[in-house]
Amino acid sequence: MSSAAVILADGNFPVHHVPLSYLRDAEHIICCDGSAKNLILTDLEPEAIVGDLDSLDPGIAERFADRLYKDGEQETNDLTKAVRWCINKRYEKIVILGATGKREDHTIGNISLLSEYARETDVIMVTDTGILTPLVKSGVVKCFAGQQVSIFSINPETEITSAGLKYPLNKRRLNNWWEATLNEAEADSFELSFRGGSLIVYLKFGD
Repeated sequence: MSSAAVILADGNFPVHHVPLSYLRDAEHIICCDGSAKNLILTDLEPEAIVGDLDSLDPGIAERFADRLYKDGEQETNDLTKAVRWCINKRYEKIVILGATGKREDHTIGNISLLSEYARETDVIMVTDTGILTPLVKSGVVKCFAGQQVSIFSINPETEITSAGLKYPLNKRRLNNWWEATLNEAEADSFELSFRGGSLIVYLKFGD
């Protein structure tokens, strides 16, 4: 039976109640290498620890030797290795936590990878400020009225049209990352229409 999984990356450990609730209620928790140490401090245990295992505490490696999955492939990062592991397990939904913070280059890289993962699985990234959702085709995004929205286009040639946003997009091509940020939802959903490429939508948590 397929089910949902939480991947805990080795960025900043979440402190907001929303990502923590995902972690607490997870059916499966998969740790990226060094993130296992912080998870264990919360009295939770990983189902699997995936990565090149170069930053794994020796004591944790010994304790969880039966659930270590080493992947030394150098063309992908530990987050991608963990996502692939979950896809191979046929987990139907993946929630990524702890993928931001510490280093900006890692943060940007992890967020951009969402568009790749979305071609194979249902995935979101939850941070301490909001939720990042990749879209590979036109669709409706659920939200709440007044929620702050930012949209990022992976391909600058993609034309985007919106319905239900305070500042509408009309066949707009985004040539820079800032151009569709700081928008606002007008109701409990909005629609984005586009062809080709992919988008990443950020929804800020309410106060």
